[in-house]
Parts: sequence; C-alpha cells; structure tokens
Amino acid sequence: MKKSVFAIVAVVILLSACSRDRSKPNMQYMPDMYVSVPYEPYGINPKMADSLASLVPPTGAIARGKMPFEYPTGTDGYNAALTNLKSPLPVNEENLANGKKMFDIYCATCHGFKGDGQGKLVQNGKFLGVPNYKDRAITEGSIYHVIYYGRNMMGPHATLLTEKERWQVVQHVQKLRTDLMPAPVASAQK
Repeated sequence: MKKSVFAIVAVVILLSACSRDRSKPNMQYMPDMYVSVPYEPYGINPKMADSLASLVPPTGAIARGKMPFEYPTGTDGYNAALTNLKSPLPVNEENLANGKKMFDIYCATCHGFKGDGQGKLVQNGKFLGVPNYKDRAITEGSIYHVIYYGRNMMGPHATLLTEKERWQVVQHVQKLRTDLMPAPVASAQK
C-alpha cells in the first residue's frame, strides 16, 4: 500500500513539472542545477573568502610535467650549477639529434650552427659579443643554467623548451664545443 501511494505521488509530481504548453515554463525543483550563476574568469567570486581562491594554485604546487629547478638565478646559482649539476639523460643519437634540431631553431640565429658565435644576427650586426663555445669554460650544468635563466644579453629559454629538450640542447652544445676545439698535436718521436 505504501509503495503504491509513493508511486502515485511521484507520478503526479513528475507530470506537474511537465507541460506541453510552451508559453509557460515548466516547474523547476532544483533551480541551481538549471540556472547557474556564471562568474567571469579571474573575476570576483563572492562565494570565496579571498574572492580569487579558486584560481590561485596552493603554495608549493608544481605544475604537471614540471620539476622545480633548485639552482637560483645569478652568479652564485651559475657557479653551483657549473660544478654540481649533471645531465640525467644518456648521450645517444636520439638525444643529440633532437638537441641539434632544438639548437637550430632557438640558438643558431645568435650562436651560429657551428657554435662559433657567428649566427645570422651577429653577421648582420644586430648583436655583438656572442661567445664562441671553444673560448668558454663551460659544463653541462652551466649550459643548462644559462638556457634556463639566460645570461648577459641572452634571455631565458626555459619556457620555450621542455626539461628534456634543454638537456638535449646541452648535449649538442657540448658536441659543438668538442668539434670547435683544436685537435691535439701528436708529439714528434725521435
């Protein structure tokens, strides 16, 4: 008996919410589900205590796919990276090939395709003093630090390259530096 009364009440409620007459609106039992209050992106949200809390990531949050870089910008961070920072990638043909590809896109316009500091912008007189890799005491850590933060006239490239691509460019720069170094002279045997 109770089940049939409940079923009749449910049917009456459902039928009362529906109408074939399009000139008058149907009944809404949960109006918040039908008509939500839109908020502008980065606008004020009166429901939040600080009005923007839903848009600000929590303190210490790390974006997906990103790793924090523990070396600070500036000379101290550069010197620490120079001596301590090592590449997590193995040196192989795949990494070198992609490093060359990224270097040609982002670096060669200033540094030249050979790493000799004679890129198109240098040749056209737009920039002066771009270093030749063979003249620098650099390590994989210092190269990565410079790519990440920039140095002197060079701007940072951290947002242009992923972490893996930066390490691949480091491998290519080291290869270019090795290619630029003069071959050791064999001593004459007597």
